[in-house]
Amino acid sequence: MAATVEERGILLDGAWVETGSWLEVRSPYSGELVGRVARAGAGEARRAIDAAERAMREPLPAHKRAEILVRVAAGLGRRHEEVARTIAAEAGKPLAAARIETRRAMSTYTMAAVEARKLAGEMVPMDASQAGEGKLAFTLRVPVGVVAAITPFNFPLNLVAHKLAPALAAGCAVVLKPASQTPLSALLLAELEIDAGLPPGWLNVLAGPSAELGDVLVEDPRVRLLTFTGSGEVGWKLRERAPRKRVTLELGNATPAIVDAQADVALAAELLAANAFSFAGQSCISVQRIYVERSIYEEFLAHLLPRVEALRLGDPLDEETDVGPVIDAAARERIMAWIDEARAGGAEILTGGELEDGLLRPTVIANAAPDLKVSCEEVFGPVCTVTPFDSLTEAIGLANGTRYGLQAGIFTGSLAAALRAARELEFGGVTVNEAPTFRADQMPYGGVKDSGNTREGPAYAVRELTEERLVVIAG
Repeated sequence: MAATVEERGILLDGAWVETGSWLEVRSPYSGELVGRVARAGAGEARRAIDAAERAMREPLPAHKRAEILVRVAAGLGRRHEEVARTIAAEAGKPLAAARIETRRAMSTYTMAAVEARKLAGEMVPMDASQAGEGKLAFTLRVPVGVVAAITPFNFPLNLVAHKLAPALAAGCAVVLKPASQTPLSALLLAELEIDAGLPPGWLNVLAGPSAELGDVLVEDPRVRLLTFTGSGEVGWKLRERAPRKRVTLELGNATPAIVDAQADVALAAELLAANAFSFAGQSCISVQRIYVERSIYEEFLAHLLPRVEALRLGDPLDEETDVGPVIDAAARERIMAWIDEARAGGAEILTGGELEDGLLRPTVIANAAPDLKVSCEEVFGPVCTVTPFDSLTEAIGLANGTRYGLQAGIFTGSLAAALRAARELEFGGVTVNEAPTFRADQMPYGGVKDSGNTREGPAYAVRELTEERLVVIAG
C-alpha cells in the first residue's frame, strides 16, 4: 500500500526523540508496514510531564495561543492530501472519509482559536446582598493545569484535535498518548503545531503500551486533568483510579434511530445506510439499531437493502471504496462471533454476514432479540439491526434499552413526535431527520449513562479545562 515506511520519534519537550525501540504501524487492509514510531515507556512519560509543567510556568497569552491555532488549521489545509493519506494508510479509513476528517480537524482548530480569544470570567453582582455592599467581584478563567489525553484509533486526527486544540485555547500543556495502531496522524499534527510556533513542552506525544504510559499519567499528581476517548470499560476504570483528578470521558454507544410512519422513508434509508457502514461502522455514533414503524417496515427495507448492497468494499486508498477493513483481525473475529450469535439466536441476516476478500460485508440483521450483543452492546463494526415497532412509546423504550446514551435519532414528519423523542430519549444528543451519526465540531458532543460524563466541542471543552477563580475587591 505504501511506497515508503515512515519513521518518527516521539515528541518530548520540543524535540523528536528516538528511544532505541520501535512500534510497528501496519495497514489494517493489507498488513503492510506503513510506519515505525519510537516506543515510549514510563521514563519518557515522566519526562513529558516534567516538560509540560515547566512550560506552564511561562503562560502563553491568549492572542498567541489563538494565532498558533489558526496557523495549525492553515497547515492542515496546505498538507491536506498528505494528512488524509496518512489516516487512510494507518487506520484503513476510505480516502474520501479521511479527507472529510482532515477538513473537520481544520474546523476544530479554527473554533478553538475563537475560544482562546474570548476566554473570560464574569461579573458577580455583589450588592445583591448586604454582605457584598461596597465590593466589586468578578471571576477569572484559569487553566486547570497539565492535561493527559488518551485517544482511540478510529478518528486518529480529529479526535486528537478535540483534545489538543481546546487545551491550548485554555492555556493547558498536554501529554498525549495516541492509539498504538494509529500514532502517525497524531505525530503529524504535532509537527504542524511545532511549525506553527508552539514553544517546547506545551505538547508532548508518546506512543507506547497503554498500561505503562497510562499508569504514569493516572498516578502522577501533576497531571490535573485526564481526558479519555475510548471504551467504557477502560474509561470508567481510569476514573476510579484517579479520584482527585478531573477525568473527562467520551465513550461508546449502541446508536439507535427511529423511523416512524410519517417519515420520508427514502431519505431515512439513504442516510442510515451510509451512516451504519461509514468507516466500517467504527464510530461511537455509527448507526447500529434501527426501529421502523411496522406499517412502513417492508417499504423501508426495500429502500435500505439495495443501498447497503451497493456499497463498495476494498482498498481504503482506492477513490471508489466506501467500506474498508476493521482495525485488526481480533476485531473482525469478535464481530463475526456476534453475527453468529445473532444467527443462532433466531435473527435473520438480510444481507452481509460474511467475509469478502478478508473484509466484513456490510450486514443488516432482522429479528434480533434485545439481549443479543448486536442489540445491546456496541458492535463497532459494519453491522446494524432493523426491528419493527407498533407505537412511539415502544420505539423509545427500545432505543433507551441499553446502558449507553451518546446520540440517538428520529425520522418523522410530526413535530409532536420529534419533540417527544427529544424529551424522552436518554441520550446526550438527539437528531431529527438526520442520522444520529451527525456531528459538527463546534456542537456540544457527549453522552450520559455509560457513554461518558463530559461535552466536547471547543467552547464546551474549554469549560472543563479551566477553573473559576473569584476576585473580590473592597471599595
